[in-house]
Amino acid sequence: MALGLRRVVVEVDSMTVLRLLSQRYGREVPMTIVQHIFIFLNRDWSIKFVHAYREANAVADRLAKSVPFGSLEFRIFVDPPHFISALLQVDCTTSAMSGKVVQNVFIAQFYQQNRQFGTQYQRDCCAPYTRTLPPFHGGKLAWTSISSMQMRNLPNYQSGFVNRGTFYCSAASSATAIPSLDKVDFLKLQNGSDIRGVAVSGVEGEPVNLTEPVTEAIAAAFAAWLLDRKKVDASRKLRVSIGHDSRISAQQLQDAVSRGIASGGLEVVQYGLASTPAMFNSTLTEDEAFLCPADGAIMITASHLPYNRNGFKFFTNAGGLGKSDIKDILERAANIYSDFLAKGYSVKNASESVKKVDYMIVYASDLVKAVRKAAGNIEKPLEGFHVVVDAGNGAGGFFAAKVLEPLGAITSGSQFLEPDGMFPNHIPNPEDKAAMKAITEAVLSNKADLGIIFDTDVDRSAAVDSTGRELNRNRLIALMSAIVLEEHPGTTIVTDSVTSDGLTSFIEKKLGGKHHRFKRGYKNVIDEAIRLNSVGEESHLAIETSGHGALKENHWLDDGAYLMVKLLNKLASARASGRVDGSKVLTDLVEGLEEPAIAVELRLKINQSHPDLKGRSFREYGEAVLKHLENSIASNPKLQKAPVNYEGVRVSGFGGWFLLRLSLHDPVLPLNIEAPSHEDAVKLGLEVASAVKEFQALDTSALDKFVQPQ
Repeated sequence: MALGLRRVVVEVDSMTVLRLLSQRYGREVPMTIVQHIFIFLNRDWSIKFVHAYREANAVADRLAKSVPFGSLEFRIFVDPPHFISALLQVDCTTSAMSGKVVQNVFIAQFYQQNRQFGTQYQRDCCAPYTRTLPPFHGGKLAWTSISSMQMRNLPNYQSGFVNRGTFYCSAASSATAIPSLDKVDFLKLQNGSDIRGVAVSGVEGEPVNLTEPVTEAIAAAFAAWLLDRKKVDASRKLRVSIGHDSRISAQQLQDAVSRGIASGGLEVVQYGLASTPAMFNSTLTEDEAFLCPADGAIMITASHLPYNRNGFKFFTNAGGLGKSDIKDILERAANIYSDFLAKGYSVKNASESVKKVDYMIVYASDLVKAVRKAAGNIEKPLEGFHVVVDAGNGAGGFFAAKVLEPLGAITSGSQFLEPDGMFPNHIPNPEDKAAMKAITEAVLSNKADLGIIFDTDVDRSAAVDSTGRELNRNRLIALMSAIVLEEHPGTTIVTDSVTSDGLTSFIEKKLGGKHHRFKRGYKNVIDEAIRLNSVGEESHLAIETSGHGALKENHWLDDGAYLMVKLLNKLASARASGRVDGSKVLTDLVEGLEEPAIAVELRLKINQSHPDLKGRSFREYGEAVLKHLENSIASNPKLQKAPVNYEGVRVSGFGGWFLLRLSLHDPVLPLNIEAPSHEDAVKLGLEVASAVKEFQALDTSALDKFVQPQ
């Protein structure tokens, strides 16, 4: 029970809310929407909803009336001054001392069921209010009269729920107890050159580990790391820019990051919704009106991962931080978190150190200028072109209105441009079949010249031509290689390890370039291209099959929007030279690319609890599997090991090839097979299955299923 507070009961007439919503949207709104929204106070959803409809639909006069949802009476007890401003800014927890964030564990289910309405109410009514509310200067709020187990069980009683739940929220300014974590716990958050974790509960088996205290410690560690690297005098503060994608935990983590940076004495500049490439660009732009350049930048994103995940990417003007830098930051963060444990953790106000800027104006303008320059400084070089964009409800929606339309392009039919962290329409991933199907259908149904699709944070992209042909994976690499080799004949194209043999032939025999196949991981590919240049081998393009692509001319930044600008440049220059056949100029560039009839990726998981590991790590066990496979191939005259290979075991045979490698981060051995027929692919699969069958901790069920007779 909340103590020492003047309580106010705030209740909403649910039937009036339904009526107002139905009037606003011209359709019947299901009661489940209201039940779910008001049963649980999730700051990214319900509180915005309450505030928005107090203002927009004149529900204010019905507040403080005791009207039940059917037979469920819902009450919010809260300190009056903090009804809107405090609740919007705070995490509700099961106990004032728990430190665990309790999120809406069933909001995803109802949201998927009512996705059209859900997306619209969030876009129309929630977003406009998020920046106009007064800042919160209080402490934490806590649920005190209902357990998290009871909250999880609420969906079972949606109909005929007869119990009355009274929820109390209490504002507390004292220190909050936080769970004990050590260096090992922090290092588990490393994902190569990124940090990734679970920021929202509700997915079974995925406990939250990217809490506000953890986030604040990581940000403070980055501030300390940056101060060590940037030796500046005391006359100026270092400046860090912060941006985020559309995830539902973005605001919460942005606040925590801001506190961590400010605690180190650095200036904080919040960009709000932004793209990863824009964050790096903010360290290069020189424009004090936009508080640039930033000395460091943080992007809050988890790329295409599910809604409950989030993470961080870090930049300086030298580029993205590497694996060793991330490890250093996490080790520092563990020490800072230890201080939180020892001295007590409490939320401090960072507003005095925080400024807000719409940097995406600058970033989008630079993209527009690049296309105009390539077209001979024509104001609208894409006039008459019809280009549709699919942003997947991520951060890429700006591209239609802020880049394409100023260039004269028609963008009608573009879809999923509004940011929505539940990603209700498809995974924002250019490698995902459903995502590519969505943009392909949009191109064909709108008779567009070109379709463009981005991942959540816009560092990856793909395209679709006017016939519906997908330009992603090997095709996108071939297309970008053709464009770059026109500009830089003979240059080396660096790719990841799973690119096809047909791509090698295309780059080297048709285009006259050199194909340097390296390891998986966008940072690995980019760093290898930089290394080649440093030793005298010219390289202008580093690109992965995932859609990560970086150009030397663009500071080796993997920028999905800039890749698409290179495609738009070709369209614009072709139009300027008199061609009027739309995206055929792009399709023609990949003519002659040999593509396999069969291309599959099978994931062979390592059971880390299996006794066959004999105390070894999954990485050691995986390396043993690869070594055994390599030895077995050496005595097989039907197979030939790739003479140059930087990752795993790559083998040619039966007219195709396979690559078995160890995942960069997970206990998995991905197996890629490409072949001219299913029969030949099965033969390659059988060779692998025979070689690894003695490794009992290796789950080969996916491979076994693939090689079974049809």
